[in-house]
Amino acid sequence: MPRAKVQRKSTAIDMTAMCDVSFLLLTFFILTATARQPDPLEVTIPSSTYKLKVPDLDMGILSIGKGQVYYEIIGKDIKMATLDKMGEKYNIKFSPEERERFGVIGAFGVPIQNLQQFIQLDGDKRAAFQKSLQGIPTDSTNNQLAEWILQSRHSVAELHSTQMRVSIKGDGAEEYPSIKKVVDILQKQKINKFSLITSAEGGAE
Repeated sequence: MPRAKVQRKSTAIDMTAMCDVSFLLLTFFILTATARQPDPLEVTIPSSTYKLKVPDLDMGILSIGKGQVYYEIIGKDIKMATLDKMGEKYNIKFSPEERERFGVIGAFGVPIQNLQQFIQLDGDKRAAFQKSLQGIPTDSTNNQLAEWILQSRHSVAELHSTQMRVSIKGDGAEEYPSIKKVVDILQKQKINKFSLITSAEGGAE
């Protein structure tokens, strides 16, 4: 008896549902993503074979280069709370609009007296304005950097009930006294543990 042949048919897969899901996910990621702001201070960081991811919360980042120091506070709520404390310290009243604008600013390097003017500027003008100044003052008679670090640490402790971590992003060609001045500020606040931000060497695991 001859064997019955089963007719072969091509398999068809409907990808409509998969395409819909893919576009929905893509739209979600685009709408929820936060654009990375360019660093206002050009820093060529040294390389290292050690890898450790920098936390994206409860962190303060100090950028050091060209004899200047810039400071970045991670977290909008921490930024605004720190701004309020600095305003009380230096008797400067920041408006609700200025608080909101400061909450989305990345690294900054201006004296507190110029901060309101800095906040009101747009991105390009803000970068040019910073370059005309000399970063956050670190003089012994006007050590505003120490106050920024102290007040941001207090804000993290009050709002998140934890200790703020500190990272230093120093230019590889920066002179030692500039780095030491910042480290001394940290040690005076009993911050003896901090991270150094570096770039990964080729082949680093």
